[in-house]
Amino acid sequence: MVPLVLIVFVSSAFFISCNSCSNRSVAARLHVSGTLDAPLGPEQAPAWLAGAMDGPGRFHEYEIMADTAHAISVEAIAEVDTASTGGYGVVVVKGSTSTFFPDLRHSRQPKACYDAESDVLLFACSAMEGTGVQVERLYVIRFDEGGKAHIAGSADPYDIQQEICQRLGYSIEGEQITFFDGEREIARATNTVTDMGGFDSENPLWVGEQISYDLDGDVPLLLVTPGVNFTTGLVLTYDDMPTFKAPLAIDSAGKVTLGDFCTAE
Repeated sequence: MVPLVLIVFVSSAFFISCNSCSNRSVAARLHVSGTLDAPLGPEQAPAWLAGAMDGPGRFHEYEIMADTAHAISVEAIAEVDTASTGGYGVVVVKGSTSTFFPDLRHSRQPKACYDAESDVLLFACSAMEGTGVQVERLYVIRFDEGGKAHIAGSADPYDIQQEICQRLGYSIEGEQITFFDGEREIARATNTVTDMGGFDSENPLWVGEQISYDLDGDVPLLLVTPGVNFTTGLVLTYDDMPTFKAPLAIDSAGKVTLGDFCTAE
């Protein structure tokens, strides 16, 4: 894996990207609103699970990630003996050293990647679950000289949402939505939904229900998709909305920061 600073961006097929990312002065420019009202706080596994991991019980595991070149693996603990862990419990193995994290969740397809240059393991897991909701929390895991793992930092979805809300702006003209990262125009999307009464007059665009991570490439990326609030809708609609991506930078203290949002074909 290369250092965590390279910038890569992609978008969905539902909009026309602005490849030039030009600066424009657009009237009535607003910022997206956030659906999350407060930090989600730390995860906490069932009380019995932490004790069970120190006991003689048999773990039933499945693989989340394996980097054989660097002797790193991440396993989810699905059961202890015959008792389900309820989606909690992860073990990180480096060399011959295993570290158990009972409070890490492994439901809904968790993902992990290891950067050998910085000796950092990134782990992304579900923080909220529900129909049409994909909200993930990112953990930064480091190792001591003996291979013991510890959580150096994490990105609460609320904190990520708040940074997105500060940066991601938009303007609406008719059915066309123009998106901005700060002052840069980054994308345009055309709404095709005609049976929902039109855009909400106060807060038509929101983020917070679709915040996840792509750890499969050379550079870890944040993914965020805005949702549209219509006047007659009970839920956000994502039909014509782009998915934005931003590269992640991790400092020595485990703090996660976002690079520029932009779009590319």
